[in-house]
Amino acid sequence: MSRPAFDASEVASQANGEEMFSFTYCSQPVVPDRELSPGVSRERFEIIRMLEKKWANGTVLRYYFFDRETDGRSVTLADGRQWRPWTTTEAEKSIVRDAFAAWQDLDIGIRFEEVDSRDEAEIRIGFMRGDGAWSYVGRDIIDLGIGRDERTMNFGWDLTRDPSEIDTAIHEIGHTLGFPHEHQNPNAGIVWDEEAVYAALAKPPNRWTREQTFHNIIRKLEASDVEGSTWDPDSVMHYPFGPGMIVEPARYRNGLQPAGGLSTRDRTWARTLYPPMNAQETYPLLVPTESVRLALGPGQQRNFRIEPEATREYTIQTFGVSDTVMVLFENVSGEVRYVDGDDDSGQDWNARIRVRLRGGRTYVLRLRLYYADRQDETAVMMW
Repeated sequence: MSRPAFDASEVASQANGEEMFSFTYCSQPVVPDRELSPGVSRERFEIIRMLEKKWANGTVLRYYFFDRETDGRSVTLADGRQWRPWTTTEAEKSIVRDAFAAWQDLDIGIRFEEVDSRDEAEIRIGFMRGDGAWSYVGRDIIDLGIGRDERTMNFGWDLTRDPSEIDTAIHEIGHTLGFPHEHQNPNAGIVWDEEAVYAALAKPPNRWTREQTFHNIIRKLEASDVEGSTWDPDSVMHYPFGPGMIVEPARYRNGLQPAGGLSTRDRTWARTLYPPMNAQETYPLLVPTESVRLALGPGQQRNFRIEPEATREYTIQTFGVSDTVMVLFENVSGEVRYVDGDDDSGQDWNARIRVRLRGGRTYVLRLRLYYADRQDETAVMMW
């Protein structure tokens, strides 16, 4: 796995007055695809790819801004080594908070909460200048085992420089929710003038390699990665492009500029994948040694309540020929906190959690089905 290396050229080129490419882009970390067992059917593959980075609905994602003087990294410049902090001003953090609120205001089933401890946060945000804007996608921020002292999101330029920069923050949070770049949607039918794209992105402030440009722009996603959606050129997950980069569709040969903010389709997809949760709903109790049939379709979810009588080790497991993500939370004063999880998608085993639960406490189990060969034969049990 890799992510964009630090590039001080943006700061240097601005200081030297060099002519710069118009747009500063998000550069995604390169993460290898999940390895699937041999013999996985095309239908099963597509469903897994669509849902594998999405969160279990009802998850609370906690975010943290790096705040210590020691948070940062030394970089090599032409005149020697220089320290680049990951901290920033309250004004810039406020823009990111407003971006989280923009997603939250959609009334989706994911909630965001700011915390002041990196140990409690799934999302850890840095502001290292010259390192680009980027975020790991969806559940990669926990599945890849990224250390608590490492960033899962970065903003490499000053978000206070223009009011439109809130869209940069909304875009990166969209990645954290599991949404890919919209301009790489294979349904878009975009034909690039590839050499013009490579040349433009090689200039400041991006100064990308050909590999970075291919990964972030020219590369087409799997159709399943975009949930089969039609192309949305106004999506907040879409880059703007200058003249001469797009050959087809012809109407964008002179450039493409998304409308700004969350588009209608952005809002629809967010609420489709993360429908609103009923805060008053009481989940059924999962009782030890009793098997519960799930009867779910692809993308559907069931939630259970667990109230152990005794403190001991428990096993929670799915049964049947299925692909399931299973996540366990503890209910702490009305707030659900992540305990453990498993994902058996594309493998020849079932999702399984082995965990010590404490008697008298309440836990929430969320199961989201990707695929089931026989839906009526898929079940969950705790013992």
